[in-house]
Amino acid sequence: MTETVVLVHGIWMTGLEMRQLVRRVRACGYDTVVFRYRSLLKPLVHNAARLADRVRQQDASTVHLVGHSLGGLVILQALQDHPDLINGRIVLLGSPVNGSVIAERVERYWFSRWLVGRSGRGALLGDGPRWQGQPPLGVIAGTRPVGIGRLLGGFNGENDGTVALAETTIAGASSAMTVDKGHFGLLYSVTVAQAVCTFLRQGTFSV
Repeated sequence: MTETVVLVHGIWMTGLEMRQLVRRVRACGYDTVVFRYRSLLKPLVHNAARLADRVRQQDASTVHLVGHSLGGLVILQALQDHPDLINGRIVLLGSPVNGSVIAERVERYWFSRWLVGRSGRGALLGDGPRWQGQPPLGVIAGTRPVGIGRLLGGFNGENDGTVALAETTIAGASSAMTVDKGHFGLLYSVTVAQAVCTFLRQGTFSV
């Protein structure tokens, strides 16, 4: 009986940034797959359809999904379009499921609009997919304000430097936790990796 974790990177990323997290999740006994997609050039629904295809290719008894930042929205879109896609659990890391104030500011100006990309244009501007209540979902958010957000007007309230804590909140999520990490620090944190493994095993971050 094998369990596979498909990990989905964020905007502007290639998947290589997830190597530490992949290694630690693998050490917990899971097979791992990194799903790579073109966040700037392809729309969210296209990348979500490709993720669904990748999940169906897995020869595993159970498939889990872990997404960082925009990757979490790709996951939610795939599940919205294919509700029975997985039989495992989901963990979102710093995913702005309620839209991104930083993306909104970038989108205002023609010279920076391209940074939001085709995948982000809808999802990050408040019109993204919504969690449908299944499968079990855990949310991890950072609270260390280190990132590009300071250069783009800052935040009201706690944030990880790129995404506000309020932007990651999902009503009815199975479990949620915060860590003293910046947005990209979530990928390199031992605490976060341990929490991911705990949730995939138990459906909660509490031990």
